[in-house]
Amino acid sequence: MDIISEVELLTNIAVKVLGTNPIDWSRLHDTAYIRQLIAKTIPGYEKIGQLDQTQTEFTISGRIFTEPHFPTSTGKAQMSVTPLPTLKAPQKQDFNQPENAPGIALILGTGRSYGQHNTVVYQMGDKYRGMPHRHCLLINAEDAKKASFQEHQRVTVQGDAGKLENIELIFGPIREGVGFMFYPEANILFKAKIDPRCGTPAYKRVPVWVF
Repeated sequence: MDIISEVELLTNIAVKVLGTNPIDWSRLHDTAYIRQLIAKTIPGYEKIGQLDQTQTEFTISGRIFTEPHFPTSTGKAQMSVTPLPTLKAPQKQDFNQPENAPGIALILGTGRSYGQHNTVVYQMGDKYRGMPHRHCLLINAEDAKKASFQEHQRVTVQGDAGKLENIELIFGPIREGVGFMFYPEANILFKAKIDPRCGTPAYKRVPVWVF
């Protein structure tokens, strides 16, 4: 099976949708050309434009400070205080479940496996987490005990947008009240809340119901 790169996939779509003006998307198939554009556009990344010729690592300019002087109008660092959010663990009632309902509410985090780069999966399992395939839920053994689950039992994971069935439970060294699954498979479960400032989706703290 022939598989094209993520860059080629996106640029093919861009050419068909946006054409070649004002940006010639067809040229962006070439990752060396992309690096040249980055070097011209983003301050500090000038050396990335010569990466193909130099074949050497580089440091983003302006990131290392050997003197207490910063690129601000005063020369001093600008610091701000970030208020801590009020967080609480999800409860059965959050999923309209009665108190005696079998199952457990967890905070789900999603992430890449050991053998994965972005959305490209090279190995189905994750040897570091002990997860043998992509359709697993890593869970603390004490949480499983509370819900009367057995290791390798197949369960359903329900979020606010959808559910995944036939998910294998894997016991592992993860904090109580927390579960872990692989992205992008688990994306179907939730409508990720967006940080109002940076626009980052909350993929690391999603309430789910496991039953």
